Amino acid sequence: MSPQAASQPDIDGDVYVTPRYLASSTGFGDPALKPLLALGWHLRHDDLGNAYVNAPDERVRLGYLPEGEDDGLWRIDAYRDLFRPPVWGVCFNDAVPTEFVRAFTTVLATAYEQGPDAYLARPDSETDEHDPFLVLVPLLKQGWEIDRPRWGVLAVQAPDGHAGMEFTTGNLDPDAELTTRDARWQLWAGKSINRPAWYATASTDTPVALLAAVTQCVADPAPLPRWREETFSYFEDMAQLTPILPPRPPTPTPLDVQRTLASRRPAALPAASIPRWSTTSRPALPGPRR
Repeated sequence: MSPQAASQPDIDGDVYVTPRYLASSTGFGDPALKPLLALGWHLRHDDLGNAYVNAPDERVRLGYLPEGEDDGLWRIDAYRDLFRPPVWGVCFNDAVPTEFVRAFTTVLATAYEQGPDAYLARPDSETDEHDPFLVLVPLLKQGWEIDRPRWGVLAVQAPDGHAGMEFTTGNLDPDAELTTRDARWQLWAGKSINRPAWYATASTDTPVALLAAVTQCVADPAPLPRWREETFSYFEDMAQLTPILPPRPPTPTPLDVQRTLASRRPAALPAASIPRWSTTSRPALPGPRR
């Protein structure tokens, strides 16, 4: 990160975290809610402080659940029929970097404006646009390696081994995909998938474009700003923390230079203390003769 970028006043943090998938959550949900609220989606809260955002037609629903029953902080579901189970569901737990959730909701907002054919588009290996493999491409371009940790699972793992994404083949329980980690897709970071610091899951029919937006954000090599004191201790031995340089002073303008020079000049004596002669001055009286 260049010093110029580090001097931007809107950076919220005192350290950069590298790689970014070890940055953990910012603790604020507003940035991820903003793309949907900008479209006029309805926001309400319950008595516990949980937030619920619904699309105008109720076909996409988001829950931000800091007081939920488990660690699933973000739950997003989409419906083709309002009286049937969701077509797809996505969950981000409470430690997922907020930027990754925002990447998802930003593309979701765009897809919603395009209509159901976009936000309900099923993955299809026969079409280039909806090929599930596209979800993994951003990670592979950044050096993540293909792995097969167990039968029926295709996985990619970060070069440092501290993050990965799994795609489970075969038939899965639709209800379990929406309520547990036994989903078609699982993205994680930590010591292992069995001991993740954070994880995100997506069910079988989650549109490829939405998931690819998340992996594109995860694969971005740029670090994320965080406050050192609030950095998740789980990542202390894994992440690289780089101090953010303090803002550079602004370049002085010509007027600033003049004011600075003027402030350094010695103060002038009061005008009344300087004797002056004028045509209105009275002539001096003659002194006594000797």
